[in-house]
Amino acid sequence: MRQGFTPRWTADRNGCLGRPGTTGSVAHVTERIRLVVLYGGRSAEHEVSRTSGRYVAECARAGGLVVDLVGITRDGRWVRPPARLPDRGATGEALPTLGDDLPTVSADEALERRSGESLVVFPVLHGPFGEDGTVQGLCEMAGVPYVGPGVLSSAVCMDKPVSKRLLQAAGLSVARHIALRAGEVTAETPGALLAELGSPVFVKPANLGSSIGISKAADVTQVAEALALASGYDDRLIVEEFVPGRELEVSVLGNEELRASLPGEIVPGGEFYDYDDKYLNDTAELHAPADLPDEVSEEVQNLAVAAARALGVEGLGRVDFLYDEAASPNRRLIVSEINTMPGFTPISMYPRLWAVSGLDGPALIAELVRLALDRDRRRATFAGRGRMTLEDVLSREQHAEYTRSLCDDPDLTTS
Repeated sequence: MRQGFTPRWTADRNGCLGRPGTTGSVAHVTERIRLVVLYGGRSAEHEVSRTSGRYVAECARAGGLVVDLVGITRDGRWVRPPARLPDRGATGEALPTLGDDLPTVSADEALERRSGESLVVFPVLHGPFGEDGTVQGLCEMAGVPYVGPGVLSSAVCMDKPVSKRLLQAAGLSVARHIALRAGEVTAETPGALLAELGSPVFVKPANLGSSIGISKAADVTQVAEALALASGYDDRLIVEEFVPGRELEVSVLGNEELRASLPGEIVPGGEFYDYDDKYLNDTAELHAPADLPDEVSEEVQNLAVAAARALGVEGLGRVDFLYDEAASPNRRLIVSEINTMPGFTPISMYPRLWAVSGLDGPALIAELVRLALDRDRRRATFAGRGRMTLEDVLSREQHAEYTRSLCDDPDLTTS
């Protein structure tokens, strides 16, 4: 696996993408690029998104892209914040709070194409109503290129039980787990879970990120409390066995060709890497790159690409692992989850791992925009996807023959 990375395109002073070290813009991207940074959202990760949004906007502008900020309030209202980023003394590392005083903007207005420019959406939305395929579907319906995985991959990666089943089907190791609905929990459930999975266990909402709603529980009382907490975030839950070992993360980037960053390691400040540890307490240690033998580093990179491919990831993703060097070979590296819109805060692992792999913030954002445009052009060549019809793909004679075959098919005729 490659240890460094050179961006394929960078933005010039006019906001057009071109090859590094060359002048002018790419032949197929001669228009200025307007990047809509969509941030905030309705999920419990709203505050994280505000911080990620600022990092993305600053890097995009530093790289020469035109940035258009669009916020989504906690109640789902789309608003237009001030175009100018406030001083860090006013809002810290985050974009401004999305309050009732901001003007409302419709999705049509926010995603409107303007003459002389290409539009790309960067949905820096974490968790449900943004990272789970919903906003991706909106962009697909609007015919707008967007950064990150598509509808299906986003939905699958957000759903922990479904993603684990698909990873297992692809031959990858995951933690033993039990999926259940909140309405199925009875007084006997905590004891049954501990009997099946051992102690301790991790109890999680099926669809959420940033370690929100997650608990480590060792006895019946703790498991019952953990189930109640997780049920406040989702009606589908997952309970996983405790897997000892180091927490590793790998950033992946690409469309048909996926590339992996150098691995990083999280050393939690508490019992596990929870929300407070990630964003509030500043007690966790983040090692980028991780101190690993070369063969382990290469193995985890290869597994990260395999896991991302198994779940159809394109654009970007962060693959999390549990590494137990004392375990048997097939259980040494456990895939924990894939995050399709990982944090883009100044301390987040996704950009940090690409930085130590040779790709700084502005170049990373430019590469993600290029990948979004590349996927949009590729998919636009498929029949029935808006800009090309079946007649564009088939010759006139082929299409006539295809039409006749439909008419002659008895299964397609009506009496």
